[in-house]
Amino acid sequence: MNVFRPFRYISKLEIEAAAMSVLMSMEAMPNHAPKWPLDSSTVAEFLGLDIVWDTIPDDEQGQIAARILPLEKLIEINESIPQLEGGFGESTIAHEIGHWVLHIDVEEVDRQLRLQTKGINLSLEPLLCRTVNDINGIEWQAQYFAGCLLMPQYILTQVTEGKQLNKWQHLYKIAEELGVTISNLIHRLQDLGFIYLPPNSKTIYLGKNIFKSN
Repeated sequence: MNVFRPFRYISKLEIEAAAMSVLMSMEAMPNHAPKWPLDSSTVAEFLGLDIVWDTIPDDEQGQIAARILPLEKLIEINESIPQLEGGFGESTIAHEIGHWVLHIDVEEVDRQLRLQTKGINLSLEPLLCRTVNDINGIEWQAQYFAGCLLMPQYILTQVTEGKQLNKWQHLYKIAEELGVTISNLIHRLQDLGFIYLPPNSKTIYLGKNIFKSN
């Protein structure tokens, strides 16, 4: 009766589709229609999740950036980590939403909550995210989901119209409009093939999949 799904390979396309499905579900509800820059907490609210910023103590394995308590439907963000503020904070919340959508069996969560009303209280460990830079396994999947949620392709098409993606000042403007960090924007645009930034270089090259609007 585990609410955590077994690990499996999930393609980028499937992850992007999962993020888009959440946004489309929100668009169908006038009071929840997403607006940009996207406030990740509104997405969490739409999914029935609460968010709290609190101090999460280290455990024997070290620092914990965030955690999900499934039966409480609660996302906790470690406020003692300064780098989780601002755009990183939005990305962290979106990352945890990615875990909720991709890695937690929501139907099983609801079943266990119904059991609690009958006096059957099952013990369940939280899902822990230890570092904001961990890109292995489910952490990579959740982070890719976050990028798709905060920067869906159709919104990127709109905000990049008339801008030169090989100019840093234009990229910083786009990042500001989307409420994300410049590093997250660069990673997303590179992943989509719209730009290429060689390692240890400041020179940006336009990619093969550049938006038609540019």
